[in-house]
Amino acid sequence: MQNKFYFPGWRLLCFLCITISGTAVAEMSPAGFHEAGLFKVRAALDPETPKVGKNRVTIWLQDETGQPLSGAVLKAVAVMPAMGSMPAMYAPASMREIEVGQYEGIFQPSMGGEWPLTVEIEAEAGKGSITFDLATGRKGLRCATCGGSGIGRGADLPGTVRVDPARRQLIGMTTGRVKQKRLRITIRAAGSVTYDETRLSDVALKFGGWIGELHANAIGKSVKKGEPLFTVYSPELLTAQEEYLEIFKRRADGKMREAARRRLRLWGISETQIKTLEKRGKAQEYIAILAPASGIVIDKQIVAGSAFHTGQQLLRIADLSRVWVEAQVYDYELPLIKRGMKAKVVLPELQDRALRGKIDFIYPFMEGDTHTARVRVVLENSDGFLRPNMYVQLTLKAKLGKRLVVPESAVLYSGRNRIVFLDLGDGRLAPRKIKTGQRNRKWIEVLEGLEAGDNVVTSGNFLIAAESKLKAGVESW
Repeated sequence: MQNKFYFPGWRLLCFLCITISGTAVAEMSPAGFHEAGLFKVRAALDPETPKVGKNRVTIWLQDETGQPLSGAVLKAVAVMPAMGSMPAMYAPASMREIEVGQYEGIFQPSMGGEWPLTVEIEAEAGKGSITFDLATGRKGLRCATCGGSGIGRGADLPGTVRVDPARRQLIGMTTGRVKQKRLRITIRAAGSVTYDETRLSDVALKFGGWIGELHANAIGKSVKKGEPLFTVYSPELLTAQEEYLEIFKRRADGKMREAARRRLRLWGISETQIKTLEKRGKAQEYIAILAPASGIVIDKQIVAGSAFHTGQQLLRIADLSRVWVEAQVYDYELPLIKRGMKAKVVLPELQDRALRGKIDFIYPFMEGDTHTARVRVVLENSDGFLRPNMYVQLTLKAKLGKRLVVPESAVLYSGRNRIVFLDLGDGRLAPRKIKTGQRNRKWIEVLEGLEAGDNVVTSGNFLIAAESKLKAGVESW
């Protein structure tokens, strides 16, 4: 079957499969077939040692079951990569089927050197591609893409380059191994000290009246549970005292007496104050209101002589013996944070004093303005060192176990793509698109595209990338 070859469309094709990663480069055996996607391919040259000028390439093609495959469309091209200011040169071959499953074509290298030969296959079953290392004056073909999976693994990016040892040393190129390593991620978040909301107490009365003497007379004043905060005058409270005394003096029915006592208790009068009332035998105009908890007055809505109404918040008391630290973390960090994780809290001005705690709560919503999530750490503060609204730095360490990683310096960023250069040996460096996961300052997790033991470029890769782009076309990146 005659196949017409359109030359301009092959300017990037020749690199498409050169970038496919292989393990060891295999010598082509006379009877050996190599996988090319869905197909099996065997190739031979005439003459066996290619030369400048006319050369014949023969391709034997089989399907997945090993049966000769007829009617396929084959396109082949040999290319000499660009060198310095000299552009790449192409030697296309028009392939035709001469027998069932056997195809032939002629290609003519114009000068001596390396001419990698790429063959692309299209049939009803699908598509495949394979690349052979070929050089004039060197006997036979070597499969460059064996060990990969057709144009699947690593073949997305054209642009394989060759860098000899002298150039590697000149540009300071180094390589490193892809390996399994215990990955730890450090999360740092800005936060602040705030009140423990479970230790806030509001002082509000169930009756109206006026403030008499005010003991808790300033914000920041320290109070203890059970000590007087202020005294109040209330006609309702005065009446309730008189009714209770009347029932008490008449030694009335126990149920009536208990109901009158409960009324006083519900209005905030302590058992001790009720007993004092019984001993005095006379209602007290100004009754002391006692602190419901120990702490610091953080809000005050009254002064001496103020009128107040039922349910009005008069004071707020905060117990600062334990405080919260709330910090903002980004949404991509949330999967790494678990309740109970150890946390280190440091004040920016006091780096030498680190406080230890645990993640107590992860808020189930995002902050709308910053699109971050809040996490909370509970810290003991018996010495009062931590004060609400202090700025702090929260540090968390997520232990992810063993992950496949590459050095951080090995990864290049190209839009949404993540690229590394795989050292294939024999001076060849191939760009490979990878999928990355978590990262820290030294390592990046690899989810797809590499295997343990692969050798990747860790420095000098920007210069290699520039040359690779020029060869393969910027649009492919």
